[in-house]
Amino acid sequence: MPRARNGSVEIEYQSFGDAGADTILLVNGLGSQMTRWPEDFCEKLVAKGYRAIRFDNRDVGLSSRPTEKYTLADMANDGVAVLDAAGAKKAHIAGVSMGGMIVQRMALDHRDRIASMTSIMSTTGAQDAFKSTPEALAVLDIPPPDPEADFEAYVADRVRNMQTIGSPAWPWSAADARERVIAEYRRAFYPRGVAHQRAAVGADGDRTAALGTLSLPVVVLHGADDPLLQKVGGEATAAAIPGAELRIIPGMGHDLPPGLYDVFVDAITSAAARAPITAKMTNA
Repeated sequence: MPRARNGSVEIEYQSFGDAGADTILLVNGLGSQMTRWPEDFCEKLVAKGYRAIRFDNRDVGLSSRPTEKYTLADMANDGVAVLDAAGAKKAHIAGVSMGGMIVQRMALDHRDRIASMTSIMSTTGAQDAFKSTPEALAVLDIPPPDPEADFEAYVADRVRNMQTIGSPAWPWSAADARERVIAEYRRAFYPRGVAHQRAAVGADGDRTAALGTLSLPVVVLHGADDPLLQKVGGEATAAAIPGAELRIIPGMGHDLPPGLYDVFVDAITSAAARAPITAKMTNA
């Protein structure tokens, strides 16, 4: 697969669809690999006439694992580096959870590169806009069992976590959850990256005032039943951005199950469709 470069950091990415089509850049959440945007999902965006690009954030998947500290702005710059490598002058951006924070930072720091934004199950960085249930917060705070010592215990723990934060109206079957956990472990396993990414998120602080200066089409999508980043995060994000559309989905938690693919696609493409055509989207 191709790789983009931001300084010494290399970013693994994958493109779907016509390279000449308008680009949608998909950004992942904390510790999650680009495969959390499944190929079937990306192909739904292609069927709508877009090119979809997914990538591994630094410190996860097959991208670089920096030894030095970095910021959320650095992670946003990684996304822009992917656009450069893919030949996209501008892009529509969509991010989930931490990825929502990254796309917010991209929209703030790279205004000439971003045509529209969809912030999904995310928040503003304000302390009062980040609320979790104790059970959901434990998913982040309690490390997994060592898979080399007891692989089955590791898999069972990851499956439980998926069920804890997942969408109650679209639950994963035990077999599908297990398959995803094992596939992700085999592709790449680097739990230390999660702490580094959390530090970058925390250091970015409260973006509320800065978000008020944005002027682009924005859809904010959030689950009514999200236990990890409760809906106050989405409400605060939409309230901060002038003209943002807020969509609260009953039965949706903190994940992207197949039953919600069309809901996510509609949110992303609705924001994209409202973007004014001010410049050619690709360098070609």
